Amino acid sequence: MTKEKFLRWVNSPLKMRFYLFWKLPMAWFAGISVKHCNTEKAVVSLPYGWRSQNPFRSTYFAAQCAAAELSTGLLALAHLQDLPPVSMLVVKIEAAYFKKAAGTLLFTCEDGTAMAERIQLALDSGQPQTFEATSNGRLADGALAATVKITWSFKAK
Repeated sequence: MTKEKFLRWVNSPLKMRFYLFWKLPMAWFAGISVKHCNTEKAVVSLPYGWRSQNPFRSTYFAAQCAAAELSTGLLALAHLQDLPPVSMLVVKIEAAYFKKAAGTLLFTCEDGTAMAERIQLALDSGQPQTFEATSNGRLADGALAATVKITWSFKAK
């Protein structure tokens, strides 16, 4: 698939809902959706509701990590299009929570360009490379609720 076709597909709400249902059912169940994705930035929405909340009436930390992971993973997948096969794997997750998340969160990752460079380095060197992508979760008023750092490993197959 070409990068442009992949991005059109990812930015299609209906196609992404089917994909999440088929490949990431927990994300589908939680109501996670892609708001916008290009090669530099991905924005993923996590609604607050009974499917994503914890007993303390805020968004469950694992649901927040899932949305953050999707925002970083989409950028990686976009850059892997049109390239020789590369395996990708999450090797570490760090999260910091700053505000009670009792509303819809938008997780944004803007590390697409740097991630593409690291993927190319993995291909050029033949050695596994890691990349720490940061996704910030913000409430509707713009307040930072969480920062999640996902470390990806890329290795040419």
